[in-house]
Amino acid sequence: MLLTRDTLPETISDLAALDELLCRPSQALIDDLRTIDGDIMILGVSGKMGPTLAGLAKAALPKRRIIGVARFSDAGTKEWLQARGVETISCDLLDETAVSVLPKIPNIVFMAGRKFGAEGDLSLTWAMNAHVPALVAQAFRESRVVAFSTGCVYPFVPVDGAGADEATAPDPPGEYAQSCVGRERMFEYFSRKFATPGRLFRLNYAIDMRYGVLHDIATKVLTGQPIDVSLGHVNFIWQGDASAQALRCLAHCDTPTSPINVSGHEILAVRDLAARFGKLLGCDPVIVGNEEPTAWLTDTSQATKMFGLPVIDTEQLMVWTANWVARSMPSLGKPTKYEVRDGRY
Repeated sequence: MLLTRDTLPETISDLAALDELLCRPSQALIDDLRTIDGDIMILGVSGKMGPTLAGLAKAALPKRRIIGVARFSDAGTKEWLQARGVETISCDLLDETAVSVLPKIPNIVFMAGRKFGAEGDLSLTWAMNAHVPALVAQAFRESRVVAFSTGCVYPFVPVDGAGADEATAPDPPGEYAQSCVGRERMFEYFSRKFATPGRLFRLNYAIDMRYGVLHDIATKVLTGQPIDVSLGHVNFIWQGDASAQALRCLAHCDTPTSPINVSGHEILAVRDLAARFGKLLGCDPVIVGNEEPTAWLTDTSQATKMFGLPVIDTEQLMVWTANWVARSMPSLGKPTKYEVRDGRY
């Protein structure tokens, strides 16, 4: 079954249904991937988003090799991938020798990085977010490289504008986001040096039912926890749509590599999201603080022109999330910390 607005379920019943939906390709994804030659390898595949991105790639290109690379400290992730026809390679990406002997696959999606706990070991954060990209960019100089980055590389921008666009100079608070600028600079440097085509995939808040901005807000509404609206505006995108756009970027690479913002096309008020969840869940949200005039927001006009609007819209995401949270379905237990303003995670 292809992903279309007409084939969406009213609710997502369980984890199996969630995985199926996240791995369901659209015709646009299939068409774009057919324009590129060769197999796809995903580096750092074992994070929150990597397994379903790999599963989506395999569903879209069932006759090509899709390879996932990670340390695989959780054996269950490797089994999940292999059950879906994704090959796996165990590798510590901090090991230069191990990276150098990985198969030279023509299409690379780089997803490795460190955010949560970044302040606890800043040297490791910089090693993962800047040193590893330098190793990968040199090892895969002959490949297309779509490298995951973050909208957090931007400075805060006015909430009454369109958000930061790709021409906005990076100037973020906090060492985590600064290290992400380092990641981008390494891919940019080696892309220029070796004429490596690529994209810097600046993603703002991918969500699924188990984590994300909507999960955080809905959970607080349901449990009566205060919702701080000082960072009062956000944009976000369904993880399946974000994964599809990342894979489609392989067909839209630039030489040298260039950034592209990926998120929902709407700038949404946290206060309004909480009020909507209040109606869906039958609870009154507890709001604290006052909205600041700036936030981390991105302008996704370029991605919208290239890929069209995300398949899953905000209202559908809210209905699904409210139903999931109300049934006490699984959570990853990883708050997005979207309300953090000082860049310390």
